[in-house]
Amino acid sequence: MKKRLCLLLSVLLLVTLLCGCGGSGKDATPASGGTSSAAYYVDGAKSESAGWAMDTAAAEAPAMPVPEPETAPAGSSLPANVKLIYRANIDMESTEFDAALQGIDALVARLGGYYENSELNNYARYRYGSYTVRLPAENFDAFCAAVGDLAQVNNLSRSAEDVSERYYDLESRLATQRTKLERLQSLLKQAEEMEDIITLESAISETELAIEQLTGSLRHYDSLVGYSTVYLSLSEVAKLTDVEAPAIGFGAQMAEAFRSGASRFAEGVRAMLLYFARSWIGWLVVIVIAVAVVLIVRKLRRKARKGADYTPPAPPAPPQNPQQ
Repeated sequence: MKKRLCLLLSVLLLVTLLCGCGGSGKDATPASGGTSSAAYYVDGAKSESAGWAMDTAAAEAPAMPVPEPETAPAGSSLPANVKLIYRANIDMESTEFDAALQGIDALVARLGGYYENSELNNYARYRYGSYTVRLPAENFDAFCAAVGDLAQVNNLSRSAEDVSERYYDLESRLATQRTKLERLQSLLKQAEEMEDIITLESAISETELAIEQLTGSLRHYDSLVGYSTVYLSLSEVAKLTDVEAPAIGFGAQMAEAFRSGASRFAEGVRAMLLYFARSWIGWLVVIVIAVAVVLIVRKLRRKARKGADYTPPAPPAPPQNPQQ
């Protein structure tokens, strides 16, 4: 029985190696070490060896399938089978927050996208929105170009990650595991000993788990490749950030610097006045407490001065003796 189990494990290892590398021979090669004359049929090929030996042709792994052409984004000159993940970060601001947000919603719907995540915050009087937009990869360029018409874009960064090597490696490994599963299931149908059945079922379970994991990874990559990701932020402002044009010459630079400095000073004064206007009650309480403390301190100092200037009266002189 031990010899039979060793032979079974050796054959399983041989199946895995042959499925990973792929064989080219088609002549039956019986496995050595057995004495039984029973014949087994695997994928139509007859083997006279004992146990669960398979011929090389039956264990031959199929070649990696040729990837089907993918639809590349508009304007792309890359090969169609390149797997790219497109991402973008866009920071925007607008004085008309509601109109800008409605325009973004309409643009996302028109280009076949959706919001994967959205968050809206209200800081004092101004609102801030953070959104994760998923768009078909072929509409990625169109969205990045059109969103600038809805609000002022202060920052836009784009990236394209090439995952072709990882993607096709996963496809090749998945094909290998599927072939291995077929061979193991074929061996299980021919098994008679309970120990052999348990060993084969354990190997089948491990192979099915590997297939599920590889399939999930491929689906994840398909989602990232098929739909690009845009991280979008929209800020509500009272005044749009100045976009300074490049000045020519020292005089123009100085004029622009003075203008920008005056504008920033006015904005600072305005922000300070608004701050005091929003928190005047708190400042009033602080002033009242400060005045009370000053008055108390002054009163205590006056008392201390009076105590320091006080001079006790001189003791009365002793009466003189008239007899003297």
